[in-house]
Amino acid sequence: MPNRSITIQNVTINDNSSPFVIAEIGHNHQGSLELCKQMIDSAVLAGVSAVKLQKRSNKHQFTAKAYNSIYNSENSFGVTYGEHRERLEFGRDEYSDLIKYCQSKNIIFFSTAFDIPSLNFLVEMDMPVLKIASGDIVNTPLLKEASETGIPIIASTGASDLVEVRNAYEILASGKSEFALLQCTSGYPAKYEELNINVITQFRNSFPDTVIGFSSHENGIVAPIAAYVLGARIIEKHFTTDRTMKGTDQAFSLSPSGMAQMCKDLSRIKLSMGSSDKRVLSSELISMKKQRKSIVAARDLAKGRIIEISDLALKVPDEGLKPYLIDNLIGKTLKVDLLEDDYVKMEDFA
Repeated sequence: MPNRSITIQNVTINDNSSPFVIAEIGHNHQGSLELCKQMIDSAVLAGVSAVKLQKRSNKHQFTAKAYNSIYNSENSFGVTYGEHRERLEFGRDEYSDLIKYCQSKNIIFFSTAFDIPSLNFLVEMDMPVLKIASGDIVNTPLLKEASETGIPIIASTGASDLVEVRNAYEILASGKSEFALLQCTSGYPAKYEELNINVITQFRNSFPDTVIGFSSHENGIVAPIAAYVLGARIIEKHFTTDRTMKGTDQAFSLSPSGMAQMCKDLSRIKLSMGSSDKRVLSSELISMKKQRKSIVAARDLAKGRIIEISDLALKVPDEGLKPYLIDNLIGKTLKVDLLEDDYVKMEDFA
């Protein structure tokens, strides 16, 4: 059996694990520390394993033209795209505050590094795990830098093919960090017919030593359940406290009630998968007795009768011979008198 494992803070994730659920707050906090804390509170109540933000060094990441371009959007927080992005960023003070806050809530807190300066920042902030976004699955310098930190890495694979994912795997595998790969479709929201959660099976076969997960961008909570059944052990889902708020990710994010339901369903799925050993459970014995049938006399039968199939019937409850033994009784001679509905026993026949 493959030994897939990744340890994030004090949580070890492997094939036998319960789902590790990440509430992706991203920039749904709108640049407000207080709103972010409210979202963290709601995520904790919903039962998630971790909360996650996003970190960008915007002037490093975007060209000057893109950074200074006018951003006319109902979701804009600034006149230019750069102003919009900067309005959503948290710095060292906010991260320090949130780290302490999440420690007080006993919830794992981390962030996505979208560039090397942001990676260095998150390393300095002592993140317990680093996230690599789908857009950077082909960003060799970022992957190499991240893999040398020794900090566990979760990498999404949206908008990539297996060759690109395998290249990223080789880079990460050559580094010092444990890592996991998430199947992802980069649609916002993603269409159900494009989720391709069967890729999870392909990933598990292609990377047998690696924990596989699912980053879910569709509206709803069905796909993460199916993903867990297929072997995804990390589930990432966008999260907000109000889907009508301003922001490009709000509308396809889960609300607190939706996240709570998904966490509950995932927990139930873990329990319900149970064992591959097919056996009778003690909890089934009472219902089995009420539902299964036994062989009984179909009518009054006299001693010495040679039994025909019409002499026997199958009736509830299950307190006598099993139905699969009925053919063994045909043609045998009855040694005792039987009344209608009497249970028959093997010793009743010669």
